[in-house]
This record gives sequence, structure tokens and C-alpha cells, in this order.
Amino acid sequence: MTSTIYSDLLAARAAGEKKFVVLIDPDKLRLGNMDQVIQLSQEVGVDYFFIGGSLIVNNMLDQCLESIRKECPIPLILFPGNSFQLSYKADGILFLSLISGRNPDLLIGNHVISAPYLKLSPLEILPTGYMLIDGGVPTTVSYISNTQPIPSNKKDIALCTALAGEMLGLKLMYMDAGSGAKNPIPVSMIETVSGAIDIPLIVGGGIRTPEQAHADVKAGADVVVVGNAIEKDPSLIREIAAAVKEGAKA
Repeated sequence: MTSTIYSDLLAARAAGEKKFVVLIDPDKLRLGNMDQVIQLSQEVGVDYFFIGGSLIVNNMLDQCLESIRKECPIPLILFPGNSFQLSYKADGILFLSLISGRNPDLLIGNHVISAPYLKLSPLEILPTGYMLIDGGVPTTVSYISNTQPIPSNKKDIALCTALAGEMLGLKLMYMDAGSGAKNPIPVSMIETVSGAIDIPLIVGGGIRTPEQAHADVKAGADVVVVGNAIEKDPSLIREIAAAVKEGAKA
């Protein structure tokens, strides 16, 4: 296993560069706009694809990875909703520990099950502290994980949670309002967490506009992840990519 993805993320953080990620749910391939998403992502220089979702009911994971790989060289990173969403056909995996919740299966239990598979795999393992933040509506993630999100007005809890994750040795921090979130993560919370940790910070959930993406990177997000909004309107890829790059300069 190499560490090219993580090395790239560390180098970008050190240089003040920002990354833009498109989140793809394999179960939604049938929406019919995947070709447009891939084409636009290549044109604007999307940095990574995150592949996964809370539910993958059609055994579409391998097919999704293969179809994207044939079309473009953008690195594919698994964003698994459970220990069964694994594939050798990706480049890396976010090895997620749901540190905002108290579900032992998502803190360590599922990791024990998947560890032997991952040890033998060619995937780059990216140990990631996953923090679910209240996005204003119940989300699939909170329901499936059986955990409560961190209240969006409790940036002190988010701060202490992120610090604890970093002290435990996690290499990335991912703050997520969840798929279909009504509200994005408050900029003040992003600023607080980003200013306190020394590892790359990923932010996703509820980002629907270039303006929000721009505000998030200015607040300290190293990586911005957009999924739902792009599923509905792939043309947003171009605008959000420009906003992320512009935010890095601000």
C-alpha cells in the first residue's frame, strides 16, 4: 500500500490549496447523468471521487468503480456506509470511525470485521474521524448509524471531538451534515475545528451553491464534498470548482 492520496492531502494543506470532491452514490447511477458528471469533473480538475452511501442495495459498487475507471483517471476513494461496502477496484478507502456517536460498531466493531480484507487489499487506508453534524433534518446517516448528530450550535463539542480524534491518531477529520441536509455546517464551526487541528479537514453535506463552497474553504475546510446538488444539476461542478479555487486564494 502506498500513501499517495494522504501525502497529496498533506502537501495541499501545507500549501494552502483546497480540494474538491464529487460524491457518487452507486445506487443512483441509473439517473442517467453520470457521463456528464465524469466529463465535467475531468474538465475542471475535480481532485477525487468519493464512492459510497448509507445504503447500497443493488450491488452496484464494483460496476460503478469499473465504469468510472474506464472513463477517467480521477482517484476513486471508497466512502463506505458499512463493512460490506468494500472493493479492490478503488484507489483508497476512508476508514471511518464515527466519533460523534456512541455506537460501538461504528467506532471499532465494523473495523475489526473489515481489517483482514483491507490488510490484503491494494487500497490506501485513510483513517478518518467521522463527525455527523445536525443539518436541520433527520438524515439516512443518523438513522442507519443509530446515533445523534452534534448540534450545529455546539461548536465546542465539535472542537473537543475533533481534538480527541486527532489525539487518537486519526489522520483525517470529516465533518458531515449528511446527504440531503437542509442546512450546511455553520462556517463558525468549521473555523473553530480547522483552527484547532493539524490534520486535513473534510466538509460535506448541505453544500448546494458555489457561495457556500467558497465560504467553507475560506473558513478552513481543506476538502469540500458535494453530492446531492450535483446529482440534480451536474453543471454545478464547474461553478463549485471555480469557487473552491477562488476560496483558496482569499
